[in-house]
Amino acid sequence: MSSITITGVRKTFAAQSVLRGIDLEIGDGEFVSFIGHSGCGKSTLLNVVGGLLAADEGTVLLDGVPVTGPGPDRAMVFQNYSLLPRLSLRANVREAVRSARRDWDRATVDEHVERYLTAVGLWPHRDKRPHQVSGGMAQRCAVARAFAVGPKTMLLDEPFGALDALTRARLQEQLVHLWESESETETILMVTHGLDEAILLSDRIVVMANPPGPSIREIIDVPIARPRDRASIVKDPVYAEIQARLEALLAHDRVSVS
Repeated sequence: MSSITITGVRKTFAAQSVLRGIDLEIGDGEFVSFIGHSGCGKSTLLNVVGGLLAADEGTVLLDGVPVTGPGPDRAMVFQNYSLLPRLSLRANVREAVRSARRDWDRATVDEHVERYLTAVGLWPHRDKRPHQVSGGMAQRCAVARAFAVGPKTMLLDEPFGALDALTRARLQEQLVHLWESESETETILMVTHGLDEAILLSDRIVVMANPPGPSIREIIDVPIARPRDRASIVKDPVYAEIQARLEALLAHDRVSVS
């Protein structure tokens, strides 16, 4: 199980109200994306769920247990892959697993490291350091590292935003494959600016707004059957309807704050 209940969450920075009374239920096994203009609080909310930030008010429950800090039940992937430069790709993943799963023996740790580096196609490059591989390969390692710790919830903060379109598409496919067939991860929350990415990957899309109104402007269901193929999904009229609705909501917010 990996359900998330967010109730009355508020967060303020330097007198700027960033999160304004967020109430949200995320079911076990959902893929939920958050979109909105820069500064609307998407990443802040993700950090609160991850336990990296404390809310000023409200609660976040993970399977009914209050989130009070980071834990091995959640893993985060950022736009900047944040690998340790002096360690090989294998050592980067191993260190993360050993730190998060101190109760695992060495064989279990090594099995997870090999399993997920293989799943993202990096096992042949396992002894290379981050500066010896491309940005796309480094981000694949960051994704493998996150899955390897065995989290129930994955938190993705624009994980593909710095990549070229072809590499981004390949990583999106690998992410879905890992989530659906290779990992213990059940629920994924993702911050993105890509409308196509949100529709392709998500079960629901949370559209967030700039202040002073409520943080959540609208939640949109994505009733498109999985598995989803990028080439065919764009021809689905439901895709076009969702894209148009998202564009209208974001345009409204841009006008309202201009």
